Amino acid sequence: MSIPALLGLTFIICMFIGVPIAIAIGVATLVSLVAGGIPTTFLAQGSFTAVDNFPLMAVPFFILAGNLMETGGLSQRLVNVASALLGNVTGGLAIVTIIACMFFAAISGSGPATVAAIGAIMIPSMIKRGYGRDYSGAVASSGGSIGILIPPSIPMIIYGVVGNVSISSMFLAGVGPGILVGLALIIVGFIIAKKRNYTGSGEKFNLGHLLKASWEAKWALFAPVLILGGIYGGIFTPTESAVIAVVYGMVVGLFIYKELKITDLPKVFIDSALTVGSVMIILGTSTAFGRLITMYQIPQLVASSIQAFSGNKYVVLMLVNCLFLVTGMFMETLSQVIIFTPLLLPVVTALGVDPIHFGILMVMGAEIGFLTPPVGVNLFVATGIAEVSLEKISQAVLPFILGLFLVIILVTFFPQISLFLPQLLK
Repeated sequence: MSIPALLGLTFIICMFIGVPIAIAIGVATLVSLVAGGIPTTFLAQGSFTAVDNFPLMAVPFFILAGNLMETGGLSQRLVNVASALLGNVTGGLAIVTIIACMFFAAISGSGPATVAAIGAIMIPSMIKRGYGRDYSGAVASSGGSIGILIPPSIPMIIYGVVGNVSISSMFLAGVGPGILVGLALIIVGFIIAKKRNYTGSGEKFNLGHLLKASWEAKWALFAPVLILGGIYGGIFTPTESAVIAVVYGMVVGLFIYKELKITDLPKVFIDSALTVGSVMIILGTSTAFGRLITMYQIPQLVASSIQAFSGNKYVVLMLVNCLFLVTGMFMETLSQVIIFTPLLLPVVTALGVDPIHFGILMVMGAEIGFLTPPVGVNLFVATGIAEVSLEKISQAVLPFILGLFLVIILVTFFPQISLFLPQLLK
């Protein structure tokens, strides 16, 4: 058996028997190294050098910033603004959930963190208003997926590092598709709510109430302005902006909203460290895995196979979209980005696809992976809050996945949706 075949087979077997993704990738790499007579230090060295990268420092800081802002009361105030804006319409609480997820996405950069921050507030509220538990969980988990598309975004940082693409441009490119995904999820949520007769909050729209909620949330609303405005104003880099976000979240939570207590900090730091640890393990083993497949020229094999199938870039991109739809069921988001970027980026750029456009499609494909079991992380977070089975929430989230995939198709055939802002501000 050839080494590439052994690599793939070992990985598939590990996934099939339920080995965690980071360990499965590491085991497949290790077995292939031994079979190929390559020193096993390749895995350790590859894992170490993967995380020894300055731009990657943004990842732990954005994770910590999201946890600080969630604990410090910023997420509650974002929910209050969204509720005052659209909470009174049919399915209003679902719409509020998605809008609040879009706001929080501009702070956290993480899908599961967005679900936890907004879902913990909105899922119980929806259930109290008579919304189904499965529907409530599906709304929060699908809204949370926007967390990696609207900047800042941890997967975009990883893609920028692996693909040698501007992270600032990736952040800009995510704005248009992020808004479109939010609108699509709102439409799907509204249609389902209309059929099930889910009402809004019962309170009529009041401009004074909206202005009051907005004023109380001004520090929360200013966070994305500070983070993104500083990046594009040339004041600090994306990596430095993550540190600014941490300091801002801590100051606002401790001294302005005063909902973050000194006694809360150890738990926030420990939770963030556990998340960062799992991310870095996945990053390390996936990078070693990616270098091994590059060493055996698997990218060239994939490229020739795809080009033999079709030379039309849109056909190839649709094939890639379908590939992400399938692999997202079994692979964690960062693993997909790290493994498929060196495999597919040379193929699509040779066909004339902009690397930034492809990066956005990759992140959007990874979004669906948050919503598809058995790996769907957002679903697991939402099931715990909504107290509903994974089977029921998986069925309830299907219409939202369809809406998300339709937006992916739209962005595929109209690349200016993602490229307009980067080209405008270049």
